Amino acid sequence: MSRIVSHLDTRSDSYRHNHAEMTRRVQELRALTHKVRHERPERDLERLKRQNKLTVRERLDLLLDPGTPFLELSTLAANRAYGGEVHGAGQVSGIGIVNGREVIVHADDPSIKGGAWYPLSVKKIVRTLDIAIENRLPVIHLCDSAGGFLPLQSQLFPDRYEAGRIFRNQCTLSKLGVPQIAVVLGHCTAGGAYIPALADYSVIVRGNGGVFLGGPPLVKAATGEVVTAEALGGADMHTSVSGTCDYPADDEPQALAMARDILAQTTPIEKQRIDRVEPEDPYYDPAELYGIVPSDWKTGFDVREVIARLVDGSRFHEYQPQYGPTLVCGFARIWGRKVGILANNGVLFNDSSLKAAHFMRLCDRDGTPLVFLQNITGYMVGREYEERGITKDGAKMIMTQVGVRVPKFTVIVGGSFGAGNYGMCGRAYDGRFLWMWPQSQIAVMGAEQAANTLAEVKIRQLERQGQQLSDEQIAAIRDPVLQSFRAESDAYHSTSELWDDGILDPLDTRNALGMAIVASLNAPFGEPGYGVLRL
Repeated sequence: MSRIVSHLDTRSDSYRHNHAEMTRRVQELRALTHKVRHERPERDLERLKRQNKLTVRERLDLLLDPGTPFLELSTLAANRAYGGEVHGAGQVSGIGIVNGREVIVHADDPSIKGGAWYPLSVKKIVRTLDIAIENRLPVIHLCDSAGGFLPLQSQLFPDRYEAGRIFRNQCTLSKLGVPQIAVVLGHCTAGGAYIPALADYSVIVRGNGGVFLGGPPLVKAATGEVVTAEALGGADMHTSVSGTCDYPADDEPQALAMARDILAQTTPIEKQRIDRVEPEDPYYDPAELYGIVPSDWKTGFDVREVIARLVDGSRFHEYQPQYGPTLVCGFARIWGRKVGILANNGVLFNDSSLKAAHFMRLCDRDGTPLVFLQNITGYMVGREYEERGITKDGAKMIMTQVGVRVPKFTVIVGGSFGAGNYGMCGRAYDGRFLWMWPQSQIAVMGAEQAANTLAEVKIRQLERQGQQLSDEQIAAIRDPVLQSFRAESDAYHSTSELWDDGILDPLDTRNALGMAIVASLNAPFGEPGYGVLRL
């Protein structure tokens, strides 16, 4: 592979403007992330101390191997929901290292509403276990929840991907032979009781841990029986009488040490082997990423400059460089692992769509994981392109992308709009992970397009009735649409709703991809399966 020749001018006004704007956005991201991870009302921290409980971050420090990275996922989930008070949706999840093995951790955060599950909490737990299933990652559950948030029960209980899906996913993991360890550090009530019951191994802390379908208040209300939490579902009862839990622990440090020891007794699975060499840092400074991507997604840039600062040695073997130039395809390495990269350099035309389909099949044949760098307004529209078959060619790209057997990873580095999101492996297309950059946008179309479209429809409707709108009336139609689309298409709204796996500082992108690729190799690639391609 040859090194990309960068033409970036770090002294230009555009570079300096972009760098300043991205720096501002990253500072905002870091400040909000710090708040979500570490800032809690003193009364909640005092409550944990009185109960001899650690914070969720202290628990992670004891569980994970010292000095190893932790790839936290969906840190800012629910940042625009529930009045902004349920940080991270009350959950911490991510990929870490325990005894040298990649695991995924699901942890209730008892400092937020007692660890209660809100609808987005459930969505985050389900997503965490989906990742475990897709990548065959052992799961360690750190259980400490007050149960479902009852005022919103209709949004967290009955539907297919709500609370029941958590336990379905646990059963699926067990069927696949993926180890699960539950550490009961607080109460597991109602449906939450099934997490330790469905895990392969469970550790429970004396005094604080409790597992019961109905807690003491519910038991009294339902049956009139008066019973303490410890007698009803405490450590000694469950480890010596019911057998629901396996190991009692005297305190949290002991429980977490036992979880580490239990994992060590399970047999690691053999990883998929892919083309690998010794890793190499990018030749170009990754910090220059801040100045490459414009603050306005409508402004174009050469995505090769991004690739040059993400991949090993800034080396890239570009596939069909003269054909379909609005989509850059080629081979590179991340953390020494060979990957196939598809990166937008403009709207998707017929030739770029066909190029993508061919390239993905080459990667799939050779067992090369795919990385999508999205900055896409969509597929080209208009009579000329429909006559050429743009819809048909876009369908070929989508069909191929769905049919590949290799892992897929997506980073939205700019805009992500319409069917372009689909072809470039958006959330609905089962990529292993999807991240956004702080300035990214995602929507069915741009705000201005949506506002102009609705205004045009209304104008024509009234013209047919013999009416004509004034400029003020047209603005009254456009402005609410503009405001709504802008508010609901930015990265913070996306990550609040868990449409992605988190917002990345661009400087963290290489390592996030590296960890994700390594973790994905725990799962077999399987066989490719293509549907009918309309030729």
